Amino acid sequence: MASLSPSQLARYARHVSLPEVGPEGQAHLRDASVLIVGAGGLGSPAALYLAGAGVGTIGMVDFDVVEVSNLQRQILHGVSQVGRPKVDSAAARLSDLNPEVAVETFSTRLTSETALAILGRFDLTIDGSDNFPTRYLVNDASVLLGKPFVSGSIDRFAGQISVFGVDRGPCYRCLFPEPPPRDLVPNCAVAGVLGVVPGIVGTLQATEAIKLILGIGAPLVGRILLYDTLAATVREVTVGPDPSCAVCGDRPTVTALIDYQNFCGEGSGGAAATEITAPDLARRREADPPIAILDIRDEWEWEIGRIAGARHIPLPQLADRLGELDARTEVVTARQVLAAAGFRARTLRGGIDAWAADVDPSVPRY
Repeated sequence: MASLSPSQLARYARHVSLPEVGPEGQAHLRDASVLIVGAGGLGSPAALYLAGAGVGTIGMVDFDVVEVSNLQRQILHGVSQVGRPKVDSAAARLSDLNPEVAVETFSTRLTSETALAILGRFDLTIDGSDNFPTRYLVNDASVLLGKPFVSGSIDRFAGQISVFGVDRGPCYRCLFPEPPPRDLVPNCAVAGVLGVVPGIVGTLQATEAIKLILGIGAPLVGRILLYDTLAATVREVTVGPDPSCAVCGDRPTVTALIDYQNFCGEGSGGAAATEITAPDLARRREADPPIAILDIRDEWEWEIGRIAGARHIPLPQLADRLGELDARTEVVTARQVLAAAGFRARTLRGGIDAWAADVDPSVPRY
């Protein structure tokens, strides 16, 4: 029975009984290795189902710790794990689910210096990241290594999934040659997300990974699956490889990993030039002239926690209340609206969460 032990045959009986899997396919899963980038909303269900399926080695890379606000969607973790590194929490949960699975953890930020070494240890990657620098990094590293990766992303009530980096298929850059302007892409902390959406998308990512390992079905290569939970609709968009792609095209110009923070406008230039860090803002508040802090979050967010001395004008009201502000004072937040009205404006990098983490821990994080 393809070298499966009696206990493995019992554990994976529902797999073994599938003709498309059988004992040989289950042995392939046991011998396979998958890296999951991000132990958050997407990585949680993906990791759980891969462990349950008997994928022999699962890698988890994440540099964050578990917070209470994660628990609404990041089902790998529980209240008892709050404050613990996410990869440690994930390893404990996966080992409890399936002790036969080897869990390799990387409690670090994936960078251009580390990506090739980490991704190179695994057969394929599931990208559960929530930012464009990491998505482009995973794409480029996967293409350079000649390994596939399963991409997933979410936005409020919707999600999308695709498989990139497969021979004769497109890569992520074929679809998105350039990242969108950073200010136009709010993260989950700003835009919000229905908790089940990453569960659905992450589970579909695990499904695609299993299909790739087993060589069954029709993986989402050259196809993007779009799922809208509110409308309960599923759409499919077909995409092909771009011969002019900078990474996988006929004449690639990106032949080594680059600075992805700068590429996405988050380095020393671009959007970063109009940002200020929480420690710098704390110092500037004591300077002469001081810097003004304008909080444009919703009322419920303001009630949870705020920066002492900040002024609160919800974003939908901002354009009509600009007269309440002093145009001679530099303002932090809502840069585009304020800059268009003649204000010197910057944004707080990381928002209120960065302030709570780096300056004032008494401010609740959510």
